[in-house]
Amino acid sequence: MTQTPTAHTPAQGQERVQFTVPAQHPMVTVLGSGDSLLRVIEKAFPGADIHVRGNEISAVGAATDVALISRVFDEMMLVLRTGQPMTEDAVERSIAMLKASDSGESDGQETPAEVLTQNILSSRGRTIRPKTLNQKRYVDAIDKHTIVFGIGPAGTGKTYLAMAKAVQALQSKQVNRIILTRPAVEAGERLGFLPGTLYEKIDPYLRPLYDALHDMLDPDSIPRLMAAGTIEVAPLAYMRGRTLNDAFIILDEAQNTSPEQMKMFLTRLGFDSKIVITGDVTQVDLPDGTKSGLRQVQDILEGLDDVHFSRLSSHDVVRHKLVGRIVDAYEKYDSQHGTENGTLKGGRGRSGHKGK
Repeated sequence: MTQTPTAHTPAQGQERVQFTVPAQHPMVTVLGSGDSLLRVIEKAFPGADIHVRGNEISAVGAATDVALISRVFDEMMLVLRTGQPMTEDAVERSIAMLKASDSGESDGQETPAEVLTQNILSSRGRTIRPKTLNQKRYVDAIDKHTIVFGIGPAGTGKTYLAMAKAVQALQSKQVNRIILTRPAVEAGERLGFLPGTLYEKIDPYLRPLYDALHDMLDPDSIPRLMAAGTIEVAPLAYMRGRTLNDAFIILDEAQNTSPEQMKMFLTRLGFDSKIVITGDVTQVDLPDGTKSGLRQVQDILEGLDDVHFSRLSSHDVVRHKLVGRIVDAYEKYDSQHGTENGTLKGGRGRSGHKGK
């Protein structure tokens, strides 16, 4: 994309910039169907006027606004050159990253195009990529460190991205097997009171892990891989007494581990293995009086060599936009009322759980 001067003079205190979209990029890929992408940019910069004529796009407004608008279109061009389409969500996230970098909220080491075009895994006609800067740094940390903690609210891709890295590691023969595990704890329920056999009782707790596997592997191959022990999905209690070599191990819902369980799990690490531990410390479902191992371990292992903590926030939520707003609303309520996840700290709230 090139920037060219124009003959028109902007109002005092304003600047104008003009872009020429290369002919190889149809304008609909830049502006979106029905100008949907353009509307996202206009909404993000209400003080600027953006006009389109043919393959020329001009923007008039405050210097900081037109500079950012210029960078947004530059990043869009870089993404489109890879053959990846731009979406409204991708444009919104690109703008958020550039604004954070411009305001000093992030270091700006990675550009939106670098984040949005990083391929983790291609499977069944779709490619799994990070969608936010924190997600990219989480994925990069998994490559660089032996033990990585992914801590953040629901919908931030903690488990899904870890699963994608595990499948990638298996396919590239970096590991010989994948082990997926969760503590069998759920709000208001205990396994002993559920009907069925032990495996029937455990299955609902592990179902989200199976669902992610089905997104990333041929469903017909999963039973074969599980029968061969190449993929193992089991409750956390089954890890006790084992040493796990040549494996990519994921502990999901780690906020529901006790400190003893967390130590037990971490000490299962064997040679040529990698561990990713994911959890949301605001959604603890442990019995009253039981501390969360995920909360405690941050104080114990923070700063330890080859152990990394990746922290994601509501800005990294990649589900429905309302999910991020819900997370923010709970955080605002907690800060105003001295609560934790809507429950009084150190005592029973309406949910009946302390969530320590």
